[in-house]
Amino acid sequence: MKVYIKKLSWLWMCIGIFGVGSCKDDNAAPAAPDQDSFAKGADISWITEMEAAGVSFYNQAGMATDGLKLLRALGMNAVRLRVWVDPTNGWCNKEDVLVKAYRAHHLGMRIMVDFHYSDHWADPGQQNKPAAWESLSLNELKAAVAEHTKEVLQLLKDNGVTAEWVQVGNETGNGMLWEDGKASESMANYAALNNAGYDAVKTVFPEAKVIVHVHNGYDNSLFRWLFDGLKSNGGKWDVIGMSLYPDKDNWQERTQQCVQNMQDVIARYETEVMICEVGMSWDEENAAAAFLTELINRSRQFPAGQVLGVFYWEPLSYGGWNGYTLGAMDDSGRPTKALEAFKW
Repeated sequence: MKVYIKKLSWLWMCIGIFGVGSCKDDNAAPAAPDQDSFAKGADISWITEMEAAGVSFYNQAGMATDGLKLLRALGMNAVRLRVWVDPTNGWCNKEDVLVKAYRAHHLGMRIMVDFHYSDHWADPGQQNKPAAWESLSLNELKAAVAEHTKEVLQLLKDNGVTAEWVQVGNETGNGMLWEDGKASESMANYAALNNAGYDAVKTVFPEAKVIVHVHNGYDNSLFRWLFDGLKSNGGKWDVIGMSLYPDKDNWQERTQQCVQNMQDVIARYETEVMICEVGMSWDEENAAAAFLTELINRSRQFPAGQVLGVFYWEPLSYGGWNGYTLGAMDDSGRPTKALEAFKW
């Protein structure tokens, strides 16, 4: 398997898909990890697709550079990578995830893997089963979750890449793999599917921290409902993950509510917290910088590393890529002030 990734990554680097300055000896030792235990990260799942489409990234001086190296230079020490089971165009399948994880690893960056357990987006409005799993029974779904989780993580492990954190589902505020795993219909089913993922993670990476990730990090009632339900049904997790997407007018209120929610779930469930997704409109860079600085500062103030880090969702997206406007690059492909919050 190592031969596979070495050949694939070397080929892609040298034909330029990975961006300017990335063609290097693939046998070079990985860079030393950042000594800061607080994760300052970004979801970079679009990067290979963007590069393949000819999108370039630039530093503040206007020099084209590799997008991952740009984020590293801006102070980020971790990446988050989504996984789809069988996406129609191949992006975010296990091989694509390996390529991105391998690149990040060699820059000394830490890795979070985000399993959607779907062929496409899984979020509060949709938790669709992969096409190949649609007719499976609950027990068969549990087996499929476990097999897929182990397969992806083992691929990383076989290539010398360690996943430090693993999400078993994405924004599962109402469960996953609907309808079987819809939490509002059967919390027990959701807990069983969640546990199948949890146990599979520990089989490959026993030290990895497993995250249950929920949207609207400001909504304490949602978190109490879901995690009380999981707990009462034997659900397992190591870290509670949160998303937070305020706007320029409510970021102070939302940040305060999120901090209070973090305080509550840490005490209530004796668990750690990770801010897995944040973002704000790219053209509100001053407000975004203020929001991120406040959130990171408040997160660092929790005792004993109770809040593990903050991840920006797809900051490298720009120019209306896939219709997404909450990145942190301007229309010329240069980083906005928002990313300055990650420098310390």
